[in-house]
Amino acid sequence: MKEDRILQEKFNLVNKELATLTDKLDEISAALKEIEDLKIEVKGLKLFIGRVHPEFKNQLPAIIKKINKKR
Repeated sequence: MKEDRILQEKFNLVNKELATLTDKLDEISAALKEIEDLKIEVKGLKLFIGRVHPEFKNQLPAIIKKINKKR
């Protein structure tokens, strides 16, 4: 009887942990989707700015290097 109660408690705990993991996975998936959307928007902006200001294409690698150094 005592063993059954212990097993039931462990089972309930595992179910709660699984629900928590599922919720976190949903949050992470939503964040990943948002990041992918932002990456596409950044690519579009780079193309647009490169067409309007052709010198931007040449300056972009140097700008990225400076940004990465400051981190």
